[in-house]
Amino acid sequence: MESILLFIVGVLVVVVGLVVSIALHELGHFVPAKLFGVRVGQFMIGFGRTIVSWRRGETEYGFKWIPLGGYISMSGMYPPVAGRAARTASTGFFETLVQDARSASAVTIAEGEDHRAFYRLAVWKRIIVMLGGPFMNLVIAVVLYAIVLMGFGAAVPSTTLGTVFECVQPASSSTQECSADDPLAPGAQAGLRPGDRIVAIEGQPVEVWEDIPAVVRESAGEPIALTIERDGAQVETTLTPLLTERPVVDARGEPVEGADGTPLTEQVGFIGIAPAFETVQQPVTAVLPAVGDNIVRVTEIIIALPQRMVDVAQAAFGAEERDPNGPISVVGVGRIAGEIASLDTIPVVDRVSSLLGLLAGLNVALFVFNLIPLLPLDGGHIAIALIEALRRRFAALFGRPDPGPLDTAKLVPFTLAVVMVLGAMSLLLIYADIVNPVSLF
Repeated sequence: MESILLFIVGVLVVVVGLVVSIALHELGHFVPAKLFGVRVGQFMIGFGRTIVSWRRGETEYGFKWIPLGGYISMSGMYPPVAGRAARTASTGFFETLVQDARSASAVTIAEGEDHRAFYRLAVWKRIIVMLGGPFMNLVIAVVLYAIVLMGFGAAVPSTTLGTVFECVQPASSSTQECSADDPLAPGAQAGLRPGDRIVAIEGQPVEVWEDIPAVVRESAGEPIALTIERDGAQVETTLTPLLTERPVVDARGEPVEGADGTPLTEQVGFIGIAPAFETVQQPVTAVLPAVGDNIVRVTEIIIALPQRMVDVAQAAFGAEERDPNGPISVVGVGRIAGEIASLDTIPVVDRVSSLLGLLAGLNVALFVFNLIPLLPLDGGHIAIALIEALRRRFAALFGRPDPGPLDTAKLVPFTLAVVMVLGAMSLLLIYADIVNPVSLF
């Protein structure tokens, strides 16, 4: 019963964190819009039918049933176009969408307040308004990462041994069991044990774990001297690293693949030991690199999104396993949060830290995703503002009249298509997270 309650608490933490993140995202749009004089008619969290709302001044604030996003309704999102014919029964479907968008935008402009329309803003002001939302998600991520890394700490490899492998297996081995043909690992052969702390290697003091593999990898076939601390006493031992095939990994510890997609390997010295991890509070200088690393990972996922969605579909409707580094829905995030909260094998402090880290990663994902240069995302509005600035710059350069604002209403059919694609992807991810969820434990 307790684990079920903790699971629910974990899910609620993500739901509340998501709602707060959405609210602050929209606040990032709302504040500069109001500062620049734009009339904002609505500030809503969620989509669908309204649960509750209230009015302060000219703006209606409220919550809707589906907490998967939010919006502010700014006056005059689409510029009017003079000379447009009224809609008739013969008007095509897409032209109808465009004209309806223009009409709906015109209704938001109060009489005598055309100067408060969004399309009237200078390009740089529009960019600030649209960047405000993603910027807030970035700020939230930085604050949460700072709390996690500086307050709780991060798990880092120590100079104490956590594992001593019995044998040496090739990188291509699919089993963890040692066979009679596998050679003994030099570490086990030399009598190393879990809990031993490596004090020195080749007479040089060991300060961090990275000092050890740096020497071992280059010393295949050559005996090296180790000084270890065991039960408060120092013990001297000598071992000879074996030349063995190991996977090539990048700076994040991820396997590196060749052009044909197969994992790359290299011949290096190996003694068969792995570190124990300890939680260490990090300096403030570790926060931004951690956020930047997360941004890179999310960007890589988005760039490869078509193929990754194919993989998700194969996992959802077939027997394939889900990629733990692939895209997941809010349902999947909630499920992971519940699993973290109900995991009784780790301390409560570590569970809280993990939940905060999960919310930080969610805000990084919102930051990167909203910068995709497609409408209706914030990045799409920013791209349009930049294109408009280029048009005006070229017009001025060649002595032509100001071309005026772009007729963005023409992009409504394309925007609708993007919304439908994103909706289909969301439904697929939600279904996959129900029938074949990502497993981290």
